[in-house]
Amino acid sequence: MQRVSADDVKFAARRLTGQVLETPLIQNAALDRRTGGRILVKAECLQVTGSFKFRGALNRLMQLDAEQRRAGVVAFSSGNHAQGIAAAAQRLGIPATVVMPRDAPGIKVENARGYGAEIVFYDRITDVREEIADRLARERGAIVVPSFDDPYIIAGQGTVGLEIVWQARALGMEPDACIVPTGGGGLLAGTCLAIKSENPGVNLYSAEPAGYDDTARSLRSGRRETNPPGPATLCDALMAPSPGVLTFAITGPRLAGGLTVTDEMTIEAIRFAWRELKLVVEPGGAVALAAVLANRIDCRGKRVVIVLSGGNADAASFARWIVPAAPECQVVEAGG
Repeated sequence: MQRVSADDVKFAARRLTGQVLETPLIQNAALDRRTGGRILVKAECLQVTGSFKFRGALNRLMQLDAEQRRAGVVAFSSGNHAQGIAAAAQRLGIPATVVMPRDAPGIKVENARGYGAEIVFYDRITDVREEIADRLARERGAIVVPSFDDPYIIAGQGTVGLEIVWQARALGMEPDACIVPTGGGGLLAGTCLAIKSENPGVNLYSAEPAGYDDTARSLRSGRRETNPPGPATLCDALMAPSPGVLTFAITGPRLAGGLTVTDEMTIEAIRFAWRELKLVVEPGGAVALAAVLANRIDCRGKRVVIVLSGGNADAASFARWIVPAAPECQVVEAGG
């Protein structure tokens, strides 16, 4: 098994300096009042492409030699990794193909295509995206870039955690806990490496949607669990079938626990972020915020960092989420 270390994250941070945004660590009085703690919000929804995925994608593609760059890359993703790969490939002049589900949010498809990537669609039920990506890569001599189980991807995503450490210290604060949305675990693994290397006493938690809580269940069992077939979730970005081999080897011994939220809790978090933080957050990016708002973790008297991992929300869906259905009103005619 390939190894990833905190030093790899630091190397990635140096490599990506000036290439990615240092997203803000936001304080909000309304959130502190609501939770009883001091909450800091890492707004990766403001990153290039609207999610943390650009960090890992660019770090990985920067490793390719000239011949590999000419041959191009293939990725598979429900959207955010697709956009990250497309944008990184465009910046480096590399041909990119992304395999995306037919039901991916339109904004993610449009953005990936806008960055110059070729889109190949698949059916979540009948097709195996990895097989499609492998076939395309063989036909083209291209490199397959996985969305999370890759050392350079993990290291690149871990730069989020390094920024959290530096920014919290600039505010005179050492966090008690940090909550990170997770699907396959690339962001979570990199953040664990970064934060634990700088502050071993921080308690790290995964946040996942109900029905796709494979990391939480894996922590309880001590082995990688797979999500059984079940209903869909609004959190399309977090529908990985199980934690990665590399990622779980990192997160398993470092996490304090796993938090699970419902779609209803996630929608409330999206509304809160829009109303109080003035941020657009997609469902998968909002689960850590949902966990603290729904008291899935006791924040009273604690200093807690939460990551908003993505903001690529479809406009029509977002409008429905932030404006609750109004009750029917009785119309009274004016008269004498």
